[in-house]
Amino acid sequence: MKKYLLIAFSLTLFSSCKEKNQPNIVFISIDDFRKDLAEDVIYTPNLDELSSNAAIFTNHYVQVPTCGASRQALLTGMRPVSRRHLKNSITAETLAEKEEEEHPETFIHHLKRNGYYTVGIGKISHSADGLVYGYEERPSSKRELPHSWTELVFNPGKWKTGWNAFFAYSDGENRQSMKKQVKPYEAGEVEDDGYPDGLSTQLALEKLNELKSRKQPFFLGLGFFKPHLPFNSPKKYWDLYDEEAINVTHSPNIPKNISTKSLQKSGEFNQYLLGDEFASLEKPISDEYARKLRHAYYAATSYIDAQVGLVIDKLKAEGLYDNTIIVIWGDHGWHLGDQRVWGKHTLFDNALRSQLIIKPITNSAPTKIESIVESVDIYPTLIEMCNLTSPKELDGESFVLLLNNESNDYQNVAYSYFNNGISLRTPQYRLTKYFRDDLPLIELYDHDNDPFETINIAQNQRDLVNQLLPILEKGNTGLYEANSNK
Repeated sequence: MKKYLLIAFSLTLFSSCKEKNQPNIVFISIDDFRKDLAEDVIYTPNLDELSSNAAIFTNHYVQVPTCGASRQALLTGMRPVSRRHLKNSITAETLAEKEEEEHPETFIHHLKRNGYYTVGIGKISHSADGLVYGYEERPSSKRELPHSWTELVFNPGKWKTGWNAFFAYSDGENRQSMKKQVKPYEAGEVEDDGYPDGLSTQLALEKLNELKSRKQPFFLGLGFFKPHLPFNSPKKYWDLYDEEAINVTHSPNIPKNISTKSLQKSGEFNQYLLGDEFASLEKPISDEYARKLRHAYYAATSYIDAQVGLVIDKLKAEGLYDNTIIVIWGDHGWHLGDQRVWGKHTLFDNALRSQLIIKPITNSAPTKIESIVESVDIYPTLIEMCNLTSPKELDGESFVLLLNNESNDYQNVAYSYFNNGISLRTPQYRLTKYFRDDLPLIELYDHDNDPFETINIAQNQRDLVNQLLPILEKGNTGLYEANSNK
């Protein structure tokens, strides 16, 4: 009976949705897309053009600096409450086999119940194609999000599976098939569809053709793999850059007055066994290799920018652009040698700060929003932008008033969780509290005077730490309590 009630409820909302002429949403997630703090200019003309009538969030922070857990927080609007909520497998563990309930599993599910036709392409939750299976296993039919998608589609091309495609090289091989005997970068002599993200773009363009003819609003989720490792892209995007002119990090050393337990050993990066050098905390890699890796990361980012441009051009060509909310979201940042780390998985700004651009349906001048926002805030914001009501109390807070330039009353703090720690970001400071044996347990960085987080000043600023700790504790979800392993 409950299932039939849900269907009837959805049909009622669908009729209401058509009457309201709801906006469409194109949500583009870009893996490991950090908000760059370097002086280099990454060539992203399409994102720059989109930004000319969109809101650019200069201080967007994720809840967890790892793919699956960050996406779980985004999709549910909820902070992590247990250790498993910090794992990439959290969505598969908690949602994949769950029966449909009164409360939707994600904001996409909520939109679907309210009359939206929802299409997922690529990596929106953690899985590369939305299905639950291991890196070297055959794809299953089990969806990570069983109730969110009207359609879940993916083209793995010559790589044959989603996870093979995620770690793809242009010759059809992948990290798994090559037993990790690969470099962490490649400039492929191929066109855009010679890598999986180009195939995903073509699928998105085809789906927009179909979606235009439907008599209901749509949500199109398009999850790009790059610039996630390996930093592979067509050579024409490498040719946009002069490698010798690329800057290296401003913070190549371990921050002063910390334990190295606050960092990580670049394990993911070092799995690419044919890399020119291996990263470690003992010493930085050479500037020459650091420039090459940044070159590769920038080229992969420019490749994705071109794919975004094709989607935007299609929206305009089909007359859909003006009534479509476009969201560009990076699931977390990435250390490009900063603090001697190559990867994510820390509670430093480089891992937690990522790209967020939102184009509303109304034309507007570019807006640079410096207020701090969090990934959990995107759920209630999009729901409000679609003139709907959030189905339950969420940890996130809608920032629609910020988009409308109507309020400076936003909370202006962000909470992040990982590595046995909780981190608070305010406009000036990052305060991190660790739950571990290794001292120090408290780190404080002053971004007005030390924007690259090179010196922990907690020991000399005890009064300030004591002022900030009660604010940090407001974000303590009980994650590190004794029973938080559940």
